[in-house]
Amino acid sequence: MRHAGAVSHDHAHSHGVSAQTDRRWLLAALSVIVVFMACEVVAGVLAHSLALITDAGHMVTDAAAIAVAVIAARIAQRPAQGAYTYGFARVDALSAQLNGMTLLLLAAWFAVLGVRRLIDPVTSVHGGVVGVVAVVGVVVNLLATWLTGRANRESLNVRGVLGHLLTDLWAFLDTFVAGIVIVVTGWVRADAVASLVVAALMTWTGWRLVRAAGRVFLEAAPRGLDTYRLGETMAAVDGVAQVHDLHVWQLGSGADALSAHVLVSPPYDCHEVSGRLRTLLAEDYGIGHVTLQADHADAAEHDAGDCAEAHGDVHIAESQ
Repeated sequence: MRHAGAVSHDHAHSHGVSAQTDRRWLLAALSVIVVFMACEVVAGVLAHSLALITDAGHMVTDAAAIAVAVIAARIAQRPAQGAYTYGFARVDALSAQLNGMTLLLLAAWFAVLGVRRLIDPVTSVHGGVVGVVAVVGVVVNLLATWLTGRANRESLNVRGVLGHLLTDLWAFLDTFVAGIVIVVTGWVRADAVASLVVAALMTWTGWRLVRAAGRVFLEAAPRGLDTYRLGETMAAVDGVAQVHDLHVWQLGSGADALSAHVLVSPPYDCHEVSGRLRTLLAEDYGIGHVTLQADHADAAEHDAGDCAEAHGDVHIAESQ
């Protein structure tokens, strides 16, 4: 067996939850986040707490992430047509990348503010208000996380939103500890330290989103898929002589594609071998969007061109 470039994945969509249902859950989570975010900004200003304002800033990105996820889910539903032969599956990754970059920029800004507060602390931080708001924030984030978790978790956007919310949950716990420290010890720099911890969490989440979206745009193989092992598995199928030009890539979240040139040993039938390969790829690897060029290995006994023409060496599957 010879591999000539392995990167692609099948186009099997196993969406257990409809896009309409996803949007309903996401909009519910968005409502919860927006209401609490407005309250937190007011509380942060009144308590002179950078940690609360930083948390609120992170929640702005949460709200933006959910809103973009709702819009992207709707766009991604559009069928393949015209110049967009693969459909709009990568809108999901595009919005996730934008979301991740926004997180990184906000993290840098809050880090600068946090360092300034460490150097020149504000002495009027109200630790009690910080602690109470943080506790409410934990409850709100748990509710929003539960609502978002009801949507389709195969979506990169939904996973991004969940990452945001879980990061926010840790951020609120961190802010709560800072509030307790200020109340008990009077050490107001704890507020700045908490904001820096939140900025670090935002950086980690943002980088993961940017990296995941980048894998989609660079057409990398699905994470965790060993392309060489996949090629060996295909070559081991009865009737397969060789596998060439194997490519596996991501069309979008939960949408993988694969293409390959397969040489079939006579007297096996190209169409029958291709069918078994498609079944293997769909059942064992979840790859449903498969393009196979099947030719007979012995061109003298079987004309390769006739085989390919008879069984469709060019296959364009509709992207959903």
